[in-house]
Amino acid sequence: MFDTLYSQIGAAVIVAVAAFAFLKGDEPERIGAGAYLFLWFASLLVQNDSDIYSLQWSMFAIDLIVLVVFAGLSWKAARSWPIWATALQLLAVASHIMVFIDLRPSVSAFYTVLNIASYGVILCIAIGTFWAWQERRAQGLE
Repeated sequence: MFDTLYSQIGAAVIVAVAAFAFLKGDEPERIGAGAYLFLWFASLLVQNDSDIYSLQWSMFAIDLIVLVVFAGLSWKAARSWPIWATALQLLAVASHIMVFIDLRPSVSAFYTVLNIASYGVILCIAIGTFWAWQERRAQGLE
């Protein structure tokens, strides 16, 4: 996973945003970042790099779990960022479903959608954390 500079930069961004969420975020941001970070590590363990042309059920299950976590946050939290994160994660799950029902998207398009959706989710967590932190500062709680 960490064999290219691109993947190392991506990992650094994910860990930095998660640390920012744990340090400055409220409970929804911590739950979202924690779930995303934990399941990102899980995906590193279960992914099969030798079989990139077929549906990897374990990766699909992990993306589905992340979708359920963000949907639950959207339902319970009075924030807007979980809705955006849920929508982006739904895009990732839909791309897995496209491969499953054999619509034959190109492999590069499939992985491009997954990468862009993942960076979008990270951006949603970062923005949500920033706004939660700013709201606490405006109220004088920090």
